[in-house]
Amino acid sequence: MSVAARAVTRAVDPLFLERWSPRAFDSSAIPQADLDTIFDAGRWAPSAFNYQPWRFLYAHRDGADWNRFLELLIPANQDWVRNASVLIFILSDTLLVRDSVEDAKPLYSHSFDAGAAWALMALQATRLGYHSHGMTGVDFDKARAELAVPDRFRIEAAVAIGRIADKAILPEALQAREMPSGRKDIADFTMAGNFRA
Repeated sequence: MSVAARAVTRAVDPLFLERWSPRAFDSSAIPQADLDTIFDAGRWAPSAFNYQPWRFLYAHRDGADWNRFLELLIPANQDWVRNASVLIFILSDTLLVRDSVEDAKPLYSHSFDAGAAWALMALQATRLGYHSHGMTGVDFDKARAELAVPDRFRIEAAVAIGRIADKAILPEALQAREMPSGRKDIADFTMAGNFRA
């Protein structure tokens, strides 16, 4: 993808512009070593108290858990994710547990911290020549039960990772959307001082 496909107004590192969320994946396998490198990038994300509340549950497309994981997505996402290399569920620990669960305290930043880890993983995937697509089109209740996720953990999102394929493999409606998206102007979401609508 050409960096020129996205309008930039500042000297942003090209890696940030090269990262986008395609739906057309080529069904190729991702070596565990590459996936571990992506997870390692997430490991270095900042987190409150260095608690690192994120958890990553994953399945390779050629693995025993693939269909089980795939069926936890809404049907519209299953249709295109089935060609990804890996499907990951990102969880966050809502409690700060130091010595015992009885002494646990709510961890206000659990979602924020898991999001930071996901962002670093997405960038590392891009650096390795893969692309990732995060989604909340998930049957969260079914996922909690099927993946045996304890109540204290929040299922944040699912992520598909793989190599890009020709968009012609997608239904026509999705083909039209298969391109890097633009972004709001900085002035639309930054405010010096108090919040303004």
